[in-house]
Amino acid sequence: MDYTVLFSAEGFIAFLTLSVLEIVLGIDNIIFISILTNKLPVEYRPKARLAGISLALVLRILMLFAISWIIQLSEPLFNLASIDFTGRDLVLIAGGLFLLAKSTSEIHHKMEGESAVEEPSKSVKKGFASIIIQIALLDIVFSFDSILTAIGMTDQLFIMILAVIVSLGVMLAFAAKIAAFIEQHPTLQILALSFLILIGVVLIADGLHQHISKGYIYFSVAFSLLVELINMRMRKRRSQAKP
Repeated sequence: MDYTVLFSAEGFIAFLTLSVLEIVLGIDNIIFISILTNKLPVEYRPKARLAGISLALVLRILMLFAISWIIQLSEPLFNLASIDFTGRDLVLIAGGLFLLAKSTSEIHHKMEGESAVEEPSKSVKKGFASIIIQIALLDIVFSFDSILTAIGMTDQLFIMILAVIVSLGVMLAFAAKIAAFIEQHPTLQILALSFLILIGVVLIADGLHQHISKGYIYFSVAFSLLVELINMRMRKRRSQAKP
């Protein structure tokens, strides 16, 4: 790897641009990690976030070193209903279906007032391990977008790895605050889960060769979040105005 490329104008611009794109593409990952780790007892949540994001970092770097294998996953495996399915398509469809099932299940638990993870001490370790595995598996699915973006931005592996490290560092820095904010506001939990359902639909559509720009999803969620923040502000004012 050529480490000096970062100090060139072209390399530095590619690094900054790719870092920002990686951070934006990691928004859904942060929300997913926040939703999962909030199911654990409070004292276990920081460890789960650190373990999950650290494992995600290792997996993404390994996938970057296996770029040639990632590219091979874009080669057709079989044809069905006039669609040439690739390994990447199958991974995206499986990940999308998992997100749909998981998010729908979480919404059900919250609406019905059920606990998604049992509280006895024996189940805590099991729940901790299960959450780490889920974070790792979903990060592999989410990584396809970021890795393909990285390949399109630069051919320097060092810049790709550094951008991934920066983006996951930002994710680690803000995951706790985002998780706490979501935990304090039940309506935001439902909004976050609805966002994950949309991402699941996008992944499945992408796997079926029906591209939907994530920009539309991010705009819709940002608008919904703005409306909800205004509602929260109004509710707070009403409560303060009551005698």
